[in-house]
This record gives sequence, structure tokens and C-alpha cells, in this order.
Amino acid sequence: MNDCMICERIDWIKAGKNPYFVRELNTGYVVIGDYQRIKGYTLFLCKEHATELHFLDQAFRMEFLREMSLVAEAVYNAFQPDKLNYELLGAGTGRHMHWHIFPRRSGDTPTGGPVWSLGAQLSEDKYLPAKEELEALKSQLNKELDKLL
Repeated sequence: MNDCMICERIDWIKAGKNPYFVRELNTGYVVIGDYQRIKGYTLFLCKEHATELHFLDQAFRMEFLREMSLVAEAVYNAFQPDKLNYELLGAGTGRHMHWHIFPRRSGDTPTGGPVWSLGAQLSEDKYLPAKEELEALKSQLNKELDKLL
């Protein structure tokens, strides 16, 4: 798809050029979020360029949801949050469905509520993980995915 940021990220994965890539599953790609304001923030990118769950073939849809729940369980086990927040988005550039999985902890936002209330703080450069930190996050998540898959 032209002008689709998610398709572009998937192309980077296929070319071996996405440093945030964790693992390919049947219906999507697991990636660590570029910015780690919320430690362990992970995304699950749908392999099909679709805007809505109901646009997916039923068998693919059910597998996509099953795999997302396994990714979420792995995120939980790897990063030990108090709670997980899940969001299925795709209204931005390209309108390509992708899950955001946020491992939430008490006090991780100044006023509570959704992470989006942090606004620009979510993507400040100081939250870009260094190479060593990124590799550690990916390794933790991969270990937990190994146990579940």
C-alpha cells in the first residue's frame, strides 16, 4: 500500500532492516515500540493490510486474535506490569490495523488514564532505547514467546 507506515515497517522487516523486529507469527509481526516511555511497549502488526477486523477472512481473524493474545501474555510475562492495556489502531497513515500492547505500572503517567494523555512525551528522543537496551527487551520478549508458541 502506498503511504502506509505499517506496510513500510513490514517491508523493513522483510529486508532485515527493522531493528525493532522481534518475531514473525502466522498473522503478524511482533515489534518493540520505537519509544519506550512505557517499558516493554510492544506492537503486533497485521500481515494483511486491512482497516477492520471484520474485513479479514474469519479463520485469519480468529488466528490474528489468538496470536495477539499470546503476544500480550508474553509481554506480561516478560515485563511484569500491574496491568496490560490493548488497543487496535489503524486510523493513521495507511489505515493498517495494528495492536498496541502497553505494560502499565502504577504511577507510569502523572495523572493516570490512557498513555495517550502523555502526548508528545511518549515520543521524546530520550525514550529511544539504546542498542543494548533494545536487544535486551527483544530477548526478554522472545524468551517468553518461545514458552508460549
